Amino acid sequence: MRKTRYAHYTLNYHYVWCPKHRRNVLTGEVAEKLRMIVDDIAGQMGFDVISLEIQPDHVHLYLSAPPKYSPAKLINAIKGASSRRLRNEFPELKSAVDEETLWTRNYYVGTSGHVSSETITRYIEECRDK
Repeated sequence: MRKTRYAHYTLNYHYVWCPKHRRNVLTGEVAEKLRMIVDDIAGQMGFDVISLEIQPDHVHLYLSAPPKYSPAKLINAIKGASSRRLRNEFPELKSAVDEETLWTRNYYVGTSGHVSSETITRYIEECRDK
């Protein structure tokens, strides 16, 4: 259990999101930079990264966050900052996804203990066509 000045909490979220068009762009230096960016955002916002798995075409992030952040606010901060910083550092990403943002609008979020591998697999398959 974690705590803030006014609350004791156990709020763990599992997120999955994909680059536009499910491009295989999250490899090598891009993946390492994404890992550093997520850790940096976690430090700034005060959440803990429990697990981060970066696949070439999608990301799994498991984190624990204080109750002042909604799940939507967390993922919007992570996706927004990481897209901007990755595209600035790796200009080739701009042409790889052919968009002004690196990520799709869609994402999956589940709470701790309620996420099955079937749920994650279904989300990833649905994301493929977007």
